Amino acid sequence: MKYSFFLIATLILFILSCGNPDTVSYDENARLPILGERAFENGDTVYHTAPNFDFINQDSVSISPALFANRPYIVDYFFTTCPTICPRVKAEEIRVFDYFENRPELGFLSVSIDAGKDKVYKLKEYAEKLGVGTPRWQFVTGDEDHIYDIANDFFHIAQKDPDAPGGFDHDGRLILIDKNKHIRAFCDGTDAKQVDRFIKDVEKLLREK
Repeated sequence: MKYSFFLIATLILFILSCGNPDTVSYDENARLPILGERAFENGDTVYHTAPNFDFINQDSVSISPALFANRPYIVDYFFTTCPTICPRVKAEEIRVFDYFENRPELGFLSVSIDAGKDKVYKLKEYAEKLGVGTPRWQFVTGDEDHIYDIANDFFHIAQKDPDAPGGFDHDGRLILIDKNKHIRAFCDGTDAKQVDRFIKDVEKLLREK
């Protein structure tokens, strides 16, 4: 039951957001949906929001949601020694980063799931190797349990798994969060076509008033 919410949310995300870029037409004029579970209180709709967090970035600076107040950002989960999907995801994410180089209001948050190895200096080296970094792109670490506990609310899978390559079970999703902390779109960061569509979603969100 641990991932029941995640599985439901992922299905909603898939249907409403990226889907299959080869078979689903893209409506340039349609407003991006607010994704995830929702509740109704006193006649008002209460939407799922991204979780609060307390991290340390590659410059040893404390990072909280306040950094992204009133601005959108993209979240992914990764680890620097990942032998499988992370290099592909980062290559595609850099493409997104470069595409929006003139939109400094768009932030990036990469959360390491290997708190044991990915110390601050390691994240600094990793960011420098990729040629990106603060203030727009935060590579962060923190308390291991905290990172795993909030993964579902970020629509990510993150857990230790000794049978998985590199010792962790995780996904390669890029998640788009708006200025109100609502999750608005996602894509598989290993799929260039999905990332192309994700870029359109980001453009659409940036046009919102």
